[in-house]
Amino acid sequence: MKVAVLDFGKTNSKLFVFGQDGGILDERRTQPKWTHQDGFSVLDEAALHDWALGAVTEAVENHGVEGVMVSGHGCTFALVDDAALTHPILDYEQEPPAEIAARIDHRIPDFAETFSPRLPLGFNYGRHMLWVQEVDPDAFAAAKSILGYPQYWSWRLGGRPVSEVSYLGCHSHLWAPRSQDFSSLVDAEGWRGQMPAFARAGAVIGERRLGSSSRPIAIHNGVHDSNAALHAYRRQELGPLTVVSTGTWVVVLNPGCPLDVLDRDRDMLVNVDVDGGPVPTIRFMGGREFAAISAGWQGAIPPGAVQQAIDAGIMALPSFAPGGPMPDRPGRLVGRTPYAAERAAAALLYVALMVDLCLDLIQSQDTVIVDGGLNAGGLLAGLLAELRPGQAFLQGATLEGSATGAAALAFESVGRDFVAEAPEPVHAARFAGLAGYRDAWRDRVGGQGTAIKAAGGAR
Repeated sequence: MKVAVLDFGKTNSKLFVFGQDGGILDERRTQPKWTHQDGFSVLDEAALHDWALGAVTEAVENHGVEGVMVSGHGCTFALVDDAALTHPILDYEQEPPAEIAARIDHRIPDFAETFSPRLPLGFNYGRHMLWVQEVDPDAFAAAKSILGYPQYWSWRLGGRPVSEVSYLGCHSHLWAPRSQDFSSLVDAEGWRGQMPAFARAGAVIGERRLGSSSRPIAIHNGVHDSNAALHAYRRQELGPLTVVSTGTWVVVLNPGCPLDVLDRDRDMLVNVDVDGGPVPTIRFMGGREFAAISAGWQGAIPPGAVQQAIDAGIMALPSFAPGGPMPDRPGRLVGRTPYAAERAAAALLYVALMVDLCLDLIQSQDTVIVDGGLNAGGLLAGLLAELRPGQAFLQGATLEGSATGAAALAFESVGRDFVAEAPEPVHAARFAGLAGYRDAWRDRVGGQGTAIKAAGGAR
């Protein structure tokens, strides 16, 4: 059996063909396009659909794929009737007008109920739902179903409309993790009746014939990407884990952290796993910040440039994107003017130092798995292992933990074995002066960094 996984990221969307041995047999990539329409930045859904349908059809023709599964980024919803969107899909990186924000923000439930901090832009997609309802009530009235982003694509490809708990529970303001039910916002706005029945991530929710195949392929219910990565490693029975999932966002998930530790002002929140369990989480927009700091660097970063950045004290101070554990601070580079590779090295060091800080804040003392595109070449994981010698570090055998977890859910749902490669041990990097560089960075970021300097008990 083979499964095609559509992994819809904010910056890049990908298709992977997985075999039951966990190997990736083929892949395709594209970039979503965002356009302006009626005062909103919205997804060019038609273009992305055409690409996705073509990629899946090729996978069926070329590899005999029997199912299609979706993994999707957070913060995004879709309003649909029986056949189509009733409103375009919003880009989560836009702020409602101030006068609208003033009216809608007082309706947001308290952190103690949803464990969703009040974040800017559409980082809580319940806030963007209130915005659309305010300016286009007819779109809400016409919608028979409110779908999470992965569920939209599973429906668009031929599945039935369903809800899925890992996506609803992803800092949306729509879910109450303790009661495992919709939040008071859903009932206050009258949305419960538009929320479809739940299906587990990976469950078969429809089928469709594509290409020249005479046999229909299964359509599987989609999943939130970071929770898919968590599932990929949890299913391997590796013991207590903290997962660092990297991409446009760096998401640090520590199921063992007490809920009362979470600080709403530091972008700490509760995610929900595919079975509804609470997963304490902290995150920042690490991929976006790396691109901004490095001026769009592509490819490997020479280790020599990392050492030169440390020696010269070239460092990036937060924050270069909204949200994160140190919000409302203008990001800046300090030290002498770096050449291009040094600047990229400072960007990666910044990501490592932010992850190190996040691991302290989320009270991680168990094994850490570093996953995703920012760990290309293993340098990020090596830096973290050097910064935190008291913890064991592993890295994914591939960079595609979210897609691998999504594939596993699809195979498991139809009773098929799926044997993903085990994560690999990480060897700590050896950069002279890295610990001192970290201390200097924390001193420069002020109270928000130094306040937790002693919290890293794992060191």
